[in-house]
This record gives sequence, structure tokens and C-alpha cells, in this order.
Amino acid sequence: MIAHATLPDLLEKQLQRQAIAYQLRPLHEAGAAGQCIEACLLSDSQGALLTLIPSDHLLDLRRLSELSDRPLQPVRDKQLQQILTQYQLTYLPGLPMLVDAPCMIEQSLLNQPRVWLPAGLSGWCLELDNQALRALAASATAASFAVPLNSIHCSAEDPEQDSEDINTAVKNFTALRMRQRLEETIEVPPLPSTAQRIMALRVKPDITVQQLTDVVETDPSLAAQVVSWASSSYYAAPGRIRSVEDAIVRVLGFDLVLNLSIGLALGKTFSVPKDAPERTTPYWEQAIYTAAVIEGLARLVPRDRRPELGLSYLAGLLHNFGYLLLAYIFPPHFQLICRHMEANPHVPAWLVDQHLLAVNRDQIGSWLMRYWDMPLEICTAIRHQHDPHYDGEHHEYANLVYLSLALLRERDLGSGPLMEMPQGLFDRIGITPEQAQRAVDKVLDARDALRKLVNEFRLGSERKV
Repeated sequence: MIAHATLPDLLEKQLQRQAIAYQLRPLHEAGAAGQCIEACLLSDSQGALLTLIPSDHLLDLRRLSELSDRPLQPVRDKQLQQILTQYQLTYLPGLPMLVDAPCMIEQSLLNQPRVWLPAGLSGWCLELDNQALRALAASATAASFAVPLNSIHCSAEDPEQDSEDINTAVKNFTALRMRQRLEETIEVPPLPSTAQRIMALRVKPDITVQQLTDVVETDPSLAAQVVSWASSSYYAAPGRIRSVEDAIVRVLGFDLVLNLSIGLALGKTFSVPKDAPERTTPYWEQAIYTAAVIEGLARLVPRDRRPELGLSYLAGLLHNFGYLLLAYIFPPHFQLICRHMEANPHVPAWLVDQHLLAVNRDQIGSWLMRYWDMPLEICTAIRHQHDPHYDGEHHEYANLVYLSLALLRERDLGSGPLMEMPQGLFDRIGITPEQAQRAVDKVLDARDALRKLVNEFRLGSERKV
């Protein structure tokens, strides 16, 4: 971070014109989340509206629409960037005079003795005392339209309750006819036949390379993807890869091809939704990068406690599969989730789901894996991927997914806020923070090669199994 920063002249003059005293501070010097401000610019046919809420709250678009009697939606990124460019800013600052729009401020902020709000410059914030904040918000409307994050709870403490929670959400938020079984109600597609055959091989103790090759080659598009994967510059294999057997023996290895093939087959089950939150990493890019980082991390774990590498890789590929099922089950509400993610980049996506649906993508994804009889390690990894303190059965897989997501989030990949990485997380996995950073650096150094794999995966997912 640079040692000093200054506000653009035009912005500073506007603050001076309103006699608003402030201090420009490094972001790490900001106070508690309840005193830090998140700014969001929304609009409708009537124009724009700026909202200011505490960082430990979620902006509820439904409540805001009720209060304002306006169908407000987050301003599109292209339009927002045009506004910021005028002021030489990187991010939206929490200054109503900048956007020349009405402002709504969460009531609780006005009771804080001191607040820190976005300065519009990366790594910096504006510190204001209560008098300065009230001057800034003199023409704003104070109201209660945000939800404390600590009031949003996931009620399911074990996987057995997931089905009940999803069932309740389906009943409350869709027009689907309720049947006796949840699986019949939402008409989940069966596990793809290719994946079924590979899963059947997986449990055989004496499976051979030829048997796996034969199964993969029964699906020409899957075989082509595996060969293309092995031929990628990411793996830097010497010579040409001519067959699935070549891919297994010379480059990827038996375990990785087996689990990669399962991931490729499952990837064709649901379509990636056309609507998606802005400023988030695309679905398949997130999946491939996460899997690649997990592969690097898992290889660093001491051999006597190292999880199965192929399963670790598969957990990375499938970690956000619940996102696809979410869009499949709740189409209208999925759009609402996307808009809430855009309005709340400081809130984890799964917490947005939980607030809006009373169930989240991790529960849904884990339930689907259990329904498909996928390995318990995968179900656990998906369900507990956002818990850095999880130490239950198969915790190593969930911990690896969490750490991979956290490391990528530090590099602006993924969505939501930065994720804590407590020392206990590294201790359970069996690596050091320094090793973890080097592993993600190695993956991102090969970003061009990974992009080609992402494109291959995306195109392959559009083909029928």
C-alpha cells in the first residue's frame, strides 16, 4: 500500500464546500464493522439513489423498495465506471454529493461517535466524527432497510436436515407441486450415465488403466476433453498426447483422470445461468482455478496425512455446484440473489442465499452430491467450505476448499469479502501460510494456460453426455 494518498481536487473541494471535516486513513486503521460504511448506488426509471449501511449489515432490496416505493436495482458496472472515471476514483465513495442523487442512510449509523466510509481510493477510507457524518447526511433519509449479518442463521446443524430445509424453501419460494419426496418435487436429473460407470469403477480395488480408458472413450466428447486437458500447456507434457491412455499414463495420472472425468460429466448436467452477479468470477473460471490451487496445496501436505489428490481436485471443481442447482430450482429468486450480491459485495454469497431463501448453495450442493451417491468427502467439502474452523470428519477436504477460495479472493478472484485464514486452518491441513502463498502464485503464473482449460471446460459443459 502506498504511504500517502490525496483525494482528487474536485472531491476535496466538494467536502470543503459543505464544511465536512475528515481524515484520510489507511483502510486497516478503520474501526469495527458496525462503524464502517458500505455505499451502494441504485437506480430505476426515476433516477439514482445512494445507500449507506454498516459493513456488518446486508442491504435488503425488498425492504428498500417498500420504503422508497421504487423498484431499485444496483447500477450496472459500466455506468458506475463512467461516473468514477470522471472523478479519477477506483471505487464508489460514500459521498452523496458525488453522484448528485438522493441518499438513504441506515439509522444506526447516525448514533455512532465515529465512522469510516469508502474514500473511492483502493486501500483508503475517510474517517468522520458524528458531527461530520450528520453534515454529510443532512439531506439524507434515515431509515431501517438493512439486516444485521449476525441475525442470519443457517438452522441445519447436520446434513440430514438439508433435505427438510430445501423442501421448505421450495414450498415457500416456488410454484412447484409438492410431492412426497423432495427429489421428485424438483425433478433433479439423475447422475449422468458416464459418471455412474466411472463411479462404479472407483470402488473396485483392482481397477486398471485400460478399464478407465474404455469407460471414458465410450463418450467421445469426454475423451476429447481429457486428451485436450492433458495436452494443455499448463501440464507441459513432452510430445503429443494421442489418446486417453496417454493422458493417464504420461501426464495426469490415474486418480486425477478418474475424478476429472466425473467432474466433466457432472458439468454437463445443468446449464450455467445467463444472469450472473457483476464483478464476480465466472462459474467455470472459479471452478478450474479453485481445483488447480487445491491440487497444488494438497501436494504440499505431508504424505502421512495427505488427502486423496483426485478427490481434492474434484472437490474444487464441484465446490460451487449448488449455484447451478440454485438457479435451476429458484429461477425468479435467483435473479434477486444476483442483485443482492451486487448490492452487497461485502457479504458472502451463501449468506445472501440464507437471508433470501432460508437455505444456501452449500447445503443444496451437498444434498445433491449425497442424492447422487457421490463420495462423502465431496459432500463434506461442499457443505463446510465456508467454515475455516471445521474439524469434523473429512475436514481436510473442506479445509482445502476454504483455503483455496480465501487465497484466490486475496487476488481478486471469486466474490464476496476477504476471508480470514486462521493459523488453526493451516495446522489442520499441515502446511504453512508461506507454502500456501507460493502454491497460489504458481497457479496464477500459469493463468494463460488455465484460461484455455476454462474455455475447454465451458464448451464441454455445453455438450450432452
